[in-house]
Amino acid sequence: MVQAPTHSDAPDTMAQARAALRDVVSSLVTLVRSVPDADCASVGTWTVADVAAHLSHAFRLDTDALAGRPVPEAKVTTAGMAEVNARLLAEDGERDPAALADRISALAHEFDDVASRSRAASVDWLQGARLPPPAVACHLLEECLVHGHDIARATGRSWPIQRHHALLAVEGGVLPLISALPPTALLNQEKAGSFRARFDLRLRGGGRTLMAFDHGSLTLGAGGTRDVDAHLSADPAALMLLFIGRQGIGKPLVGGKLAAWGRRPWKLARMLTVLSPP
Repeated sequence: MVQAPTHSDAPDTMAQARAALRDVVSSLVTLVRSVPDADCASVGTWTVADVAAHLSHAFRLDTDALAGRPVPEAKVTTAGMAEVNARLLAEDGERDPAALADRISALAHEFDDVASRSRAASVDWLQGARLPPPAVACHLLEECLVHGHDIARATGRSWPIQRHHALLAVEGGVLPLISALPPTALLNQEKAGSFRARFDLRLRGGGRTLMAFDHGSLTLGAGGTRDVDAHLSADPAALMLLFIGRQGIGKPLVGGKLAAWGRRPWKLARMLTVLSPP
């Protein structure tokens, strides 16, 4: 497997991710502190307070990973992460928005301090994956962007996602994570077993990546090949929210945030049913 080129290969990715996190966390803390009803329904069975508490757990996880401390035992699948997230939420009784905002702010400062001193080529992450430190930072950025979106949508507030932040989250976090995990990890195996397709993903403002689905596995490669079923040009924020199941494909297509063409572009709709992000 040829690993897709990503921002995590660039020497300044950590600096970019840290700067992005400082920007996003400032807005995130303000958003969480302003939550009027901690019990307001957000995503799935979670309340907005549950989402904020989960975000604090994500900061703890990624800080521990960068610091070389043990991380939870977990399989990075929908079911595996649901189990570990439920356990962490059950063990954490804090649901006061102001207290959670303070916790996230303190954890963000701790993460930034650990990240500033990180010199390892790679660190242990969940399910034995080895990630370069910038990929861990970009994963945390993705968590902040997505769950900030969840809280804002539930409480009727705005949550603009800047393109360069989303690009860092996808190219610097999501794609390296896919490459580091087993090729079966992020797929619904019942639906993926009969699916074969190759897509040329073109992130606007970024690079190109080959996504190859083959009977229950997903691997990434260098983009630019002509031997694909379809080409997908995507705004990074729209793609991130689409892949994580926060929006359907219709609105970004109509709004010009996504464009697809090629021999078999209809396979993109099937791809969305096959993906099973944690």
